Amino acid sequence: MPSRSNTASAYSDPRGPDPQGPDLPGPDPARPPQDKALRHRPERKYTITCLAGGRLIQTSAMAPATAAFEDAFAALGRGTIVQTRHGPVAVEDLLPGDGLRLIDGSYAPLLWRGMITITPCDAGPARHSLTRITADALGIGRPLQDLVLGPAARLYHATSNVAKLTGKKAAYIPAHDFVDGEQFIALRPAAPVDLYQLGFGAQETLMVNGIGVESLHPGTAFSLGLRGAALAQYLALFPHLRRLDDVGLFRHPRLRLRDLDRQA
Repeated sequence: MPSRSNTASAYSDPRGPDPQGPDLPGPDPARPPQDKALRHRPERKYTITCLAGGRLIQTSAMAPATAAFEDAFAALGRGTIVQTRHGPVAVEDLLPGDGLRLIDGSYAPLLWRGMITITPCDAGPARHSLTRITADALGIGRPLQDLVLGPAARLYHATSNVAKLTGKKAAYIPAHDFVDGEQFIALRPAAPVDLYQLGFGAQETLMVNGIGVESLHPGTAFSLGLRGAALAQYLALFPHLRRLDDVGLFRHPRLRLRDLDRQA
C-alpha cells in the first residue's frame, strides 16, 4: 500500500501564532563561490532523483533560495497521492520510470522528481504560503481527500473565460489565487514540510488526488531572469535536460485568476 502521510500537524492557520523553526541551510563551505552575485544569496538544499542517459541519479545540491529556483520544486506537499499504472502512490514514494496518469487518461514515464524542505521561518514571503484544498471542493472526489499544495502549484482550469482571453480551452492558475478561507485555505508550516515537483519528457497535466496539476516546466532563461553562473547552476538541477527548452512549449498558458475576472 502506498504511504499516506498525515500532514495535518505540519501546518497551521496563518491567523495563529507564528512558531519559530530552524534557520535555512547555509552555504556549503567546501564549495568555492562561483561569483559575487551567488556568493551573497541565502541558499537551501535541493534534492533530485531522475533518469538521465539511462542512469538513475540521486543527488542534492545547495543553490540560491530564490523564487526562480524554488518554483521548480515547491508544488506538491508530502503525502499527495498520484495515480500510477499500479495504483495510487504517495509523491515521496515515486521513482523515475513509474508511469503516472495524466488528465487525458494516458500515462507518462516520470523522469525527474525534485524536493525541497521549507520551515516556519520561511513562511514570511508570499511565495512560501501553502494552500489546502478541502475534500470535494471542486466536485465529488475533487479532491478525494484534503490536498496540500506548495506555493508554486498551478491548477488546470478550463472555463469559457480562458477561451475568450487566450483562445485555448484551459490555463494553469496558481492554487493560491483560489484561496477563499473555506474550500481553499492559506496555510503556513508549523514544522518543516517537504515539497515536491515531478518532471517528464514534456510538460504534462498530472492527476493529483483527482485534480489536474501542472508538472515541471523549468521556464526560459529570459523568464527566470538568470544568466551566467546562476543559469548554469539552475540547469544543473535538471540532469535529464541538456537545455531548458528540451521540455518544449507550455501545454497551456499560465494566467492569474484576476486576468479571468476581467473577462467576467
